[in-house]
Amino acid sequence: MNRIILLTLATLLAACGVDGEPTTPEPKAKTGISITGRAEIGVRKTS
Repeated sequence: MNRIILLTLATLLAACGVDGEPTTPEPKAKTGISITGRAEIGVRKTS
């Protein structure tokens, strides 16, 4: 019984981190149209 428990614990510990460090997921692409930037409208005085 002790061998089964030790073997199970060893297997679980060996499986930790097999695929490397955790990474953050990619942000989802937004659907639709988005407009960013700056726009100015005005009157310019000429000399």
